[in-house]
Amino acid sequence: MSKLSILGGPKTITKKMKLHNSIGNEERNIVNKVMKSGKLSAFYGTWGDGFYGGKYVQKFEKDCSNFFKVKYALSVNSWTSGLIASVGALDINPGDEIIVSPWSMCASATAIIHWNAIPIFADIEYDTYNLDPADVIRKITKRTKAIMSVDIFGHSAPINELKKIARKYNLKIISDSAQSPGAKYNNKFAGTATDIGGISLNYHKHINTGEGGVIFTNNRKYAERIAMIRNHAEAIVVKKKVKNLANLVGYNFRMGEIEAAIGIEQLKKLKKIIKKKQDTAKLLINGLKGLSGLKLPIIKKNCSHVFYVFPLQVDGKKLGVHRNKIYEALQAEGVEGLQANFTHIPRLPLFKKKIAYGSKGFPWTINKHAKKIKYTNGICPVADDLQDNKYLGILLCSYVFDKQDVNNLIKAFHKVWNKLESLK
Repeated sequence: MSKLSILGGPKTITKKMKLHNSIGNEERNIVNKVMKSGKLSAFYGTWGDGFYGGKYVQKFEKDCSNFFKVKYALSVNSWTSGLIASVGALDINPGDEIIVSPWSMCASATAIIHWNAIPIFADIEYDTYNLDPADVIRKITKRTKAIMSVDIFGHSAPINELKKIARKYNLKIISDSAQSPGAKYNNKFAGTATDIGGISLNYHKHINTGEGGVIFTNNRKYAERIAMIRNHAEAIVVKKKVKNLANLVGYNFRMGEIEAAIGIEQLKKLKKIIKKKQDTAKLLINGLKGLSGLKLPIIKKNCSHVFYVFPLQVDGKKLGVHRNKIYEALQAEGVEGLQANFTHIPRLPLFKKKIAYGSKGFPWTINKHAKKIKYTNGICPVADDLQDNKYLGILLCSYVFDKQDVNNLIKAFHKVWNKLESLK
């Protein structure tokens, strides 16, 4: 076997990967219908006709409700908007604490900051990278009002355990299932088994509308409050005869008719896309399972994995080579879509420096308890270890992998592992 590319040898992979693209003629045709109608949005920021959007928005929401088996599905212009609306719907007050994963897209935590509440980071499990229920319990205080559970990489968090905790401490749960559309937990779709949940329709997700998201809930009160926050709540409360005005500062989080029309067609493709990602993951697992010091994805009992990311862990101590060096060697071999770290939210400047609104530390200055909260290394040691030493991910949802692509990727891993001594 030739020497590693990073040391001057030939690349294992010379073919560029094809980017994932789920948009086809079905989407083009339905978009043309919307364009010909001239009605690109049918929302009005007043109570009455148009408050809930046009026919494509309402059809897309109905289709989502039926597909995901949830009473209410509300479309939004981004999943960030969805998270903001979801937190606001829970009647959160400034200074309240919400427990959230440190390993997620930053919007999971900034949606909490948006309502002047305080994110409290609980650690994650090594196995699934989701919230560790034991650490969630350790982080609960008398100010805790909710848990935001993130179904990361395509695998659901341990919802039943989190729901037991929520019942005991009278907390609500939001499921951020942005990366896990169609994943199952005890035969329920991710994002549908908690008070509020939802998925992202960003362009690099399994299905997409360019930007967008869908919020799920089985609670009518939450659905109504989300619909109001989505669409200029303060302007409609009088005519709608709303009595509880808390957090009804509304926004334009509305999805357009074009995006909704695309979503109608994209939803029809979700099962097929998931099956393709799962088949690719099986091939990778079979091809990589013999490599020493490499931990493969784990799928918990009664769960399914939709593999937004194919997550791995490198035991650098066992191999005598740090994860970062292996990452560099794999990249040099031509492996695309590889990441050696993820968004570790507490390390972002906003949290490290506790500067969000203005320059004087608000909302952490809101009370003496919030002032004492620190976002330092060590508050989530598992997340720290994964970020600094172990995690290695393949962006499975970003590319189309045929069998040859998978075989080439496996060859690149084996080549690097066979030549680890040369990296020491």
